[in-house]
Amino acid sequence: MSQFSLLSFFVFSATLHAATAAQSQCRCLYGDPCWPSDGDFADLATQVSQPLIHPVPPAQPCYTSANSSECATVVANWNDGDWRANQTGSMEASNFETFTFSNGTIEACYLNTTLGVPCGQGSVPVIGVDARSVEDVQAAVKFASDHNLRLAVKNTGHDYCGRSDGRGSFMVWTHNLKNITVHPSFTPAGAPSNETYESAISLGSGVQWHEAYSAANVSGRALVGGTSIGGSVGAAGGWLLGGGHSSLSPSFGLGVDNVLEFSVVTANGTYLVTNAHKNSDLFWALRGGGGGTFGIVTSITYRTRPTFPIVAAFLTASANTSTPNAALSQAFTEVVRITPQLTDEGWGGYVVFNNPTSNSTSFAVITVVPAASSESAAQANATMTGYLEYVKALAANSTQSGDPAEAVALEDATTVVFDTWYDWYVKTWSTGLQDGVGDNGNVGSWLIPRDLVESDHEHVAETLLTVPGLGWYIVAGGAVSNVSADDTGLNPAWRKAAAHTPFGITWSEGATSDELNALRDTFKSNLAKVRALAPESGAYLNEASPYEPDPAHSFFGSHYEKLRAIKAIYDPTDLFIVLEGVASDEWDESLTCRK
Repeated sequence: MSQFSLLSFFVFSATLHAATAAQSQCRCLYGDPCWPSDGDFADLATQVSQPLIHPVPPAQPCYTSANSSECATVVANWNDGDWRANQTGSMEASNFETFTFSNGTIEACYLNTTLGVPCGQGSVPVIGVDARSVEDVQAAVKFASDHNLRLAVKNTGHDYCGRSDGRGSFMVWTHNLKNITVHPSFTPAGAPSNETYESAISLGSGVQWHEAYSAANVSGRALVGGTSIGGSVGAAGGWLLGGGHSSLSPSFGLGVDNVLEFSVVTANGTYLVTNAHKNSDLFWALRGGGGGTFGIVTSITYRTRPTFPIVAAFLTASANTSTPNAALSQAFTEVVRITPQLTDEGWGGYVVFNNPTSNSTSFAVITVVPAASSESAAQANATMTGYLEYVKALAANSTQSGDPAEAVALEDATTVVFDTWYDWYVKTWSTGLQDGVGDNGNVGSWLIPRDLVESDHEHVAETLLTVPGLGWYIVAGGAVSNVSADDTGLNPAWRKAAAHTPFGITWSEGATSDELNALRDTFKSNLAKVRALAPESGAYLNEASPYEPDPAHSFFGSHYEKLRAIKAIYDPTDLFIVLEGVASDEWDESLTCRK
């Protein structure tokens, strides 16, 4: 062998060794030589109750036959949350079905087939298990672990960071774990006999809120849960694991404050029950440490309450201007000012700005407060009436200047008493509305501390009014603040917050990488502006920006190190890893290889 050949051999050997070492630090993806064989998947198929699933982007039928009835179904349901939840390859925001290469090229399967872009798999997982039982989940987890696969866990795909997808990954689809059990009384496993709750409800991890609410209401019970149009958000997955805010939170706390027990499959395939008495460290972490991080939850048990009447307030105003005019700005500033008082009295709900057209701005307030009796209903009604009268006066005075852009049209400013929270939910969120999912978008948020609102509400409002599409969610304070910050793994910033402020951006299919980068630069600038109001605070993990500069601080605060230590116990190889989740900072941007 010549000197050159010998040197080449040693270089090749060293390179091969380095590549092998690097490969051992990376997950195996579809198309890699390490990807399981057809025989491996055939063996897995004998271990689970359903045929293996092969997720595809939801628009794919329109590329095989644009005039087919299947394509017509896709088009008709593209923005319907329930329909998208039932598609294995569909995410809430369709941009998370796409994949951007390092050179800026985007692989997608757009609904608009006239763009001339071929339908690609994007970030949609390629194969997986339709889990219908704990045993199905265990088999899937063991398979992913044995083959070192990138694992994606999906229920409905409602996640603003795309944590349910993964290019070239293997999926565990929990959407069909639909068991619901209403317990007349409930004692957590391992608890003393005197620790019994009056009533509880157990939900499989595929149950959605509209299903959970209906089952509880039939039994004369109510529970703290999420509010989305159609109720298609999952009731026992990421919503809860990230904290779980609700219009009832100022009265009864967050989702993590109302969960009694989890059932979970951990990274080694072990099935565990976890609560305050069994595996209590994991119980702590699951309450706020994020979904797709510590294991796969197969069911949860919430405490419930007897149904109760509520007072609901509705306000809708609009102006013919692209940004909030003086009257709308004053209306928003006032609701910011009174938020601490509202949450102390149990009011919770949502205040939002929107731009239905390029030259119009709408402002809406939808809030509720439980009322134990007709007397308390009257008292609560009086509390909100003062604010509604204030806005009515603003609207009446807004026309006096003669400037059409300063005029405010007031469509609604009323309070209504409902017999139950469920009655309000059905009327407000379930009738003739669509989810608004299926679009391309990013969301960001920040928790605004109560002490800042009390000391400088005008500066808070003035800053937030410069952010398009802002939401002021009154889902903190009250009962949320009465829980010790260290009782759960949730970001402690929640316990000091007055409100949660989500906002976002959207764009059309076919936007180029350069166009998206410009849009996102503006978005990041707005995020920085809001974050600067209270840098020591944090953000809500479930309505989160993928561009947080310090995710560990923003989403977990001082609890991060403890969460990381607990994850190391139950998932030492980081089989469960998601964008901006615990331990994600130890992986590359694609979450494929360790840094």
